[in-house]
Amino acid sequence: MKREHLKGQWWLAPFGDLLHDPNLWVIRRRNVVPAFALGLFVGYMPFPGHMLTAALLAVALRVNIPVAALSTLVSNPFTMGPMYYLAFSVGQYLLRQEPRAFEFEMSFDWLFDRFAYVWQPLILGSVLLGAIISLLGFIALDLFWRASISDYIARRRLRKKN
Repeated sequence: MKREHLKGQWWLAPFGDLLHDPNLWVIRRRNVVPAFALGLFVGYMPFPGHMLTAALLAVALRVNIPVAALSTLVSNPFTMGPMYYLAFSVGQYLLRQEPRAFEFEMSFDWLFDRFAYVWQPLILGSVLLGAIISLLGFIALDLFWRASISDYIARRRLRKKN
């Protein structure tokens, strides 16, 4: 979706001039790298609506919206299970909870009884691992971006000499 297409959407009218800020769409290291880290963090959270949440936070933080939204795709049907199991295990370890047998059942009884045991370690582990993943993603993308720029400058200087 292009920025021009978004201007005409009635449901985006409340955001007014906010979405027309060029910082939300420009491809610069200072806008893309934090947006990537933001998307990784939001993608690790155990709630639905990752893309929308990342886009709204990108608007608030004035970073690239598409990069923030797309980098939440680190959490997808193939990675969710291992991500949330690891987050739960880390949270359980940090809270010093004894491991218990875990059975999922689609009922209100399970929701009120078992989920109370699961939510604290899951949230703690998700926030901690999300922060670690986003920090590593920030550092890695920033280093990659800087290396590609210096390589580009070196090649350009070499062409000018010849």
